[in-house]
Amino acid sequence: MRVANFINSELWGKVSSVPWAVEFPNGGPFPRHPSQIYEALLEGLVLFVVLRILTHSQLKLKAPGFVGGTFVAAYGVSRIFVEFFREPDVQLGYLLGGWLTMGMVLSLPMVLIGIWAVATASPVAKVPPH
Repeated sequence: MRVANFINSELWGKVSSVPWAVEFPNGGPFPRHPSQIYEALLEGLVLFVVLRILTHSQLKLKAPGFVGGTFVAAYGVSRIFVEFFREPDVQLGYLLGGWLTMGMVLSLPMVLIGIWAVATASPVAKVPPH
C-alpha cells in the first residue's frame, strides 16, 4: 500500500536534503523524504525478516502470543519512527509541543498491546511422547 502512496504522490515526507530525496508533483518544489518507501521497507521487508527469524530460528511459535505481539509492537514502532520523517496531516498538524503527530498517538496502543502480548506469552508445555 505504501508503494501506491509513493506512486500517487500521497503522504510525502518533510523537506529534506538527503541524496535520495524526491520532488513530489503535489508536494511543492522542494525535495522531500520518501517516507512511504521508508514505511514499506520497515513494515514489509524488515518486519518479515524479524518474524521469520523468530518463527524459524528461535521457534517462537511455541509461545502463543509472542510472534503476534512482536508483529503488532514492531508495526507500531515502525509507524511512529516514520512519522518523524513525514509531514503531519494538514488538518491536524502537530500535537503537544510541536513534535507529536496523530499517527504517533494512534500507533502507541499497538506498541503497548504488542509488548503486553510478548511479555505474557508462555511456551507450551512439552508433552512427553507415548
